Amino acid sequence: MKTTDELVRELIDREAIRDLPVRYCDCLWRKDVDGLLDLFTGDATFVMKGIEVEAVSRGRAQLKKMHEKALAETTPRLFVHNQIVNLLSGDRATDRCCVEVRNVSITMEWIGVGYFEDEYVKVGNQWKFAARYHSFDGVDDKVYLRTFIS
Repeated sequence: MKTTDELVRELIDREAIRDLPVRYCDCLWRKDVDGLLDLFTGDATFVMKGIEVEAVSRGRAQLKKMHEKALAETTPRLFVHNQIVNLLSGDRATDRCCVEVRNVSITMEWIGVGYFEDEYVKVGNQWKFAARYHSFDGVDDKVYLRTFIS
């Protein structure tokens, strides 16, 4: 049986992990690429998977380039929900959450729906994205996924 301290630590870790996808969406809304990059480890991987296309970015330089390009071409509003967090150890975790994507520059038009599968690592006392896999079950092919391809 876990001690009270262990249970409290797990709750704190889960809450910090749940906060990362929300902060990611907030950074996109505010076009704060530097803030967004701070959510990732230096060697993080980000994979966008569409029906016919896949885009992979590795490391902060590629993540920055990909997000700057996407934010220059669209104004996404991501809404995440149904998040499931799995603590693997004291410094590793995974999660999955659903995402709905809308474009504010086209009167909040629906762009797509899908999910994130994330891998986290604890760096010092902060949780960060180590890998982010963004898959779409349905994509409006007008804009969204193409903006993430260099």
